[in-house]
Amino acid sequence: MNLRSLQYFVAVAEELNISHAAQRLNMSQPPLSNQMKNLEYELNTVLFVRGKRQLELTESGRLLYRRAKEILGLTDKAESEILSMSQGMSGTISLGLVEGMAPDIAAEWLASFIEAHPLVRFRIFDGNSDDLVEKMRSGIISLAVITAPCNQSLLNSFSVGKEQICAIMRKKHPLAGSSKSSVSISDLINEPLIVPSSRAMIDTIYKWFRAEKAEPRIVCEMDSYLDAAALAGRGVGISIFPKTAYIPNPSIVSKDLAGKEKSVEYLFVWRKGHPLPTIEEAFIDYVKETLK
Repeated sequence: MNLRSLQYFVAVAEELNISHAAQRLNMSQPPLSNQMKNLEYELNTVLFVRGKRQLELTESGRLLYRRAKEILGLTDKAESEILSMSQGMSGTISLGLVEGMAPDIAAEWLASFIEAHPLVRFRIFDGNSDDLVEKMRSGIISLAVITAPCNQSLLNSFSVGKEQICAIMRKKHPLAGSSKSSVSISDLINEPLIVPSSRAMIDTIYKWFRAEKAEPRIVCEMDSYLDAAALAGRGVGISIFPKTAYIPNPSIVSKDLAGKEKSVEYLFVWRKGHPLPTIEEAFIDYVKETLK
């Protein structure tokens, strides 16, 4: 059993037709049939049930197909890694960044990683945490910085920072004129609220209010931090967002939310069970090193 016979077997297993597989491999049908018979003989098992029109994989065949894909995938990865080492690390890393502190956190990584590997480029995607996880599921991105919590069964993760949650309100609001530098959840009961559209953040806000035996009065959910601050300045409501949403503006005031755990944690994440290109694995290792 060698790499070529595994490549032949994978083609037959995916086509379930010797003739179609032979065309795909640019070879004639008889040698391919002989290869499959020799493989069965070598493994002392039946890999295919041969029907009139197409083949069907046996249980042994399905197992070999999974393992053959893994072996061939590792072979391709090894070739890519060796080529990358010989030419210098190159390629494009697709990275998702949630709004808030994530771009600031990532900026230093990107600058120093590009300095060390000049042939590397980054493709940055933004959105809320739910959007970025969905992009990861669909294969558009491989890496992301999102806000906690995350699905631990789906994602590998490690913490890269925390940020205070604040209440942003128009300057004319009674709470804005208070001498206190912070506001409590009890101060916000019955106030119209503008909140991040992330499901996890909304659930957290509900938990905070229910601890005060109240329900939040959410009038708007949105992704854009800047737009949330602008709506607060227009009197639509009080925006409950991470502190980076506030940019000094004469029409709005920002006050920290008082109490324990009124902060958001940023996580660096990637999917479990999905092998990454060498360049992305190297970037993960680099980010981990910067946090030590």
